[in-house]
Amino acid sequence: MLNRYVSKTPKSQQLYRKAEKVLPAGVSYFLRYIEPYPFYTAKAKGSKLIDVDGNEYIDFWLGHTALILGHSPPEVMKEVREQIENGTHYGTAHELEIALAEQIAKMVPSAEMVRFTNSGTEANMYATRLARTYTNRDKIAKFEGGWHGGYDALDIAIKPPLDVPESGGLTSGTLRDTIVLPFNNIEEARRRIKNERLAAITVEPVQGAGGCIPAEREFLKELRELCTENGTLLIFDEVITGFRLAPGGAQQHYGVLPDITVMGKILGGGFPVGAFASRKEIIDHMNPILHERPKFSFHGGTFCANPITMTAGLATLKLLQDGQLLNELNKRGNNLRQKLADIFEKNRVDVQVAGVGSLFHTHFTHEKVKDVRDVFRADRGKLLNYHMHLIMNGVFFLPTRTGALSTAHSENDIEKLLTKAEIFAKKN
Repeated sequence: MLNRYVSKTPKSQQLYRKAEKVLPAGVSYFLRYIEPYPFYTAKAKGSKLIDVDGNEYIDFWLGHTALILGHSPPEVMKEVREQIENGTHYGTAHELEIALAEQIAKMVPSAEMVRFTNSGTEANMYATRLARTYTNRDKIAKFEGGWHGGYDALDIAIKPPLDVPESGGLTSGTLRDTIVLPFNNIEEARRRIKNERLAAITVEPVQGAGGCIPAEREFLKELRELCTENGTLLIFDEVITGFRLAPGGAQQHYGVLPDITVMGKILGGGFPVGAFASRKEIIDHMNPILHERPKFSFHGGTFCANPITMTAGLATLKLLQDGQLLNELNKRGNNLRQKLADIFEKNRVDVQVAGVGSLFHTHFTHEKVKDVRDVFRADRGKLLNYHMHLIMNGVFFLPTRTGALSTAHSENDIEKLLTKAEIFAKKN
């Protein structure tokens, strides 16, 4: 298979040799590395990627699941082209940031006020700082398998072995105030924080890097009750689920409201973005007119509320706000997961197809998958071979990562995925 890959991607191989000289590991994010080297995209449109060698791929990775309308959707690009003529970066206040904040407050049930960042990592960092400021507490908690970007205090227990640091440079002081909890296990979570005064508990309603594992509805409801009982803020990291599961995100889908919502990906309409939202009482602690140090929680950044991003995000959310596109996408996702499960079952391959709505992931195991420990007990080697098989046949998943649907995917695109999956199932 690797020989076939190399023979199809000679220009990408040449580019990788150049990249190794100027980029560590030859990439800007190791997540994007593919053995023996990544292919290099030349252009993208709709549901398709085309690499520098002219190979076309149906894209189910969708820019880290960010591109819910597909690549360069015409309705969004029209607005972006018009805005470019008016300026790409102001460094001053402008009307577009108000418009997008109003749109978020209109769609997201728990959002009254908003602040914009440039990534989900930044948004999680500032949301944590805000929670600590508001509660005047230091300790926080997160869940095994939860990925909240590269922010030090949350960059722990992402994948097994869960006690091994995710990176160098994470000091014991940085992580001392972070408590790790088991996902989808409220009783054990309750036991671990019984004597703690937590500023916040951060949770992904659907774990992304942790294997596309949805939180159980009752788990989230009891987590909400637990936080309320203890005066702890509940933070939903909706960087992936925001504006995907429903117009109001996972909190609308589950009927559970957090105190702070972290957003990103889809919100940017294809451009870099992050944001966090809360009720006025909490987020007003970011207003230095109302609160002096140390009751003031700083947030800022050169490119925060960039006008191009605000334009693309507003155009995207307006297309999603009535829920019709999302309802259809969720139905297609439910159907796809069932068909994938049926294909592997028919061919006697042990598989659990995880996900919810338009998100999906395939785990090669007979065990029910409910947390990251289950995910990594599955056959990761077979999963890698499956995704490489798909790539070689023009269907792109970032190997071992979650897949997603966009409104740009046609029935033919989905049928090709199912056909190629069945070929793999019959051989394995």
